[in-house]
Amino acid sequence: MTDALIGPPSVTDPRPAFMAGRRALLAVALVLAAVVMTPILAVAFSVVLPSGGAIAHLAETVLAEIVLNTLGLMLLVGLGTAVIGVGTAWLVTLCRFPGSRALEWMLLLPLAVPAYIIGYAYTDAMAFAGPIQSGLRAMFGWSRSDYWFPDIHNLPGVSLMLTLVLYPYVYLLARSAFLDQSTCVLEAARTLGASPLSAFLRVGLPMARPAIAAGVALALMEALADFGTVQYFGVTTFTTTIYRTWFGLGDRVAAGQLATGLLGFVLLLVAVEFVARRGRRFGAGGRRHRSIAPLQLRPRAALAALAACALPVLLGFILPIAALLRLHVVDGDSLLNPRFLAYAQNSFVLAGAAALIVVTAATMVAYAGRIAPGPMTSTVIRVASIGYAVPGTVIAVGILTALGGLDAALDGWSQATFGWGTGLVFSGSAVALLYAYLVRFLAVAAGPVESGLHQIPASLDAAARTLGASAAKVAAAIHAPMLRRSLLTAALLVFVDVLKELPATIIVRPFNFDTLAVRVYNLASDERLAQASTGALVIVAIGIVPVIILTRMIARDTRLGSRPGA
Repeated sequence: MTDALIGPPSVTDPRPAFMAGRRALLAVALVLAAVVMTPILAVAFSVVLPSGGAIAHLAETVLAEIVLNTLGLMLLVGLGTAVIGVGTAWLVTLCRFPGSRALEWMLLLPLAVPAYIIGYAYTDAMAFAGPIQSGLRAMFGWSRSDYWFPDIHNLPGVSLMLTLVLYPYVYLLARSAFLDQSTCVLEAARTLGASPLSAFLRVGLPMARPAIAAGVALALMEALADFGTVQYFGVTTFTTTIYRTWFGLGDRVAAGQLATGLLGFVLLLVAVEFVARRGRRFGAGGRRHRSIAPLQLRPRAALAALAACALPVLLGFILPIAALLRLHVVDGDSLLNPRFLAYAQNSFVLAGAAALIVVTAATMVAYAGRIAPGPMTSTVIRVASIGYAVPGTVIAVGILTALGGLDAALDGWSQATFGWGTGLVFSGSAVALLYAYLVRFLAVAAGPVESGLHQIPASLDAAARTLGASAAKVAAAIHAPMLRRSLLTAALLVFVDVLKELPATIIVRPFNFDTLAVRVYNLASDERLAQASTGALVIVAIGIVPVIILTRMIARDTRLGSRPGA
């Protein structure tokens, strides 16, 4: 069968054909890395350009507030995600109590809810006319002046919203680290008289510290990239100020300089995450001799553990979804409404096209790493994947700057040559949006593809090469059938991420081209939360799909790891 696919054996050296494929893949990877870096470099270049005076005005008025809010957001979200993520990961991994098995996957459900959607849900639920305050007044007979109720539209409130949906990043990595820890080390601590809590704090937690640091860094990158939540809650950050400077003050250079400042915070987190991942090699190492025996908690401790693990799921998924469902039933959009269907069509077409483009590019990058390994290829792959760490607002500013310059040059050439202009061919069309999604989500698609390629034995490639097959023929005849699941997973992840994406979409989108995310944001900004709930529920429903896939993968890996000798 193999001979029929890749041709008869050849007595000639197969390396020339294969080397041609290697050079082509490496060239494609270099081009993709350049494509990813172009908007980032365009933003960085704005530092040396003179602005229209907006930066000086912002420095005198709100720059200090922006920096303090950004630092406060990082502090609160970092602490919140670390406490919730690490605590719940330890409880469901190393302890047994009623519901612990179900909570292993339920703790991932908030990943399906974008932060801006949970913010809209809590705003309605906790408003004066919302169900919580209305219920309290009806129950106790209070009037408006008889009680105090907290306001969540501030820095602690927005930090709480972000924490509730971002802690799963820490939970995932911390749980993986706890599962990989050596049973012998933990049992040695117990034999020396340490309690389960003491063994966790003095042994388990330090061993998992690199993974925890990496998870917190990822959560903070997402917090810094957020636009919809901080904008709606009225908290001034880099992302909101960039948007206002660009569209309110009309100063693109100043917006680029602010984006550079935000990029500095992100690069610091990237460095922390990189160092943390390198530090993982200093963990316990080796394989566990047997599965870690979970600690059976006593009734009181089991009840406390159940409450501690169920509370993040309740606050981060169940209550917001219940609030959105109530709003949809009261006065939500009809799913068959022509306008709603038009927004959904825009979203699905855009997400589908982006998934196709991004997965194709990610496959080429992943293949370059397999076919042409080496320091240069590793550097190219790392550069091509850096876009995921860059906030969508920064990418949007860079893309509009770069494509705007290209449009201006093309328009000038067309005017001089043909006497008519071309207009905004690139920056004013869906091309700019697809470009933004390629930069932002290339790393998301590359992960599953690389994982799938690693599971294909290198001996298959070697055997094909000895039969004279080119790199393209090896990919089509051998790898493609074995990568179908990985490619589908990558496409699904990109599709859902594009569907939820707001910062880059709201800045880069063409005129009169709104997606479900933009529609939800606009309705919520106009305080029409009931109508916004319908689109929000659709986004969340589709976002649950990759979470289900992720939980199944984790369950499979856990079963494999629990086998003797695994």
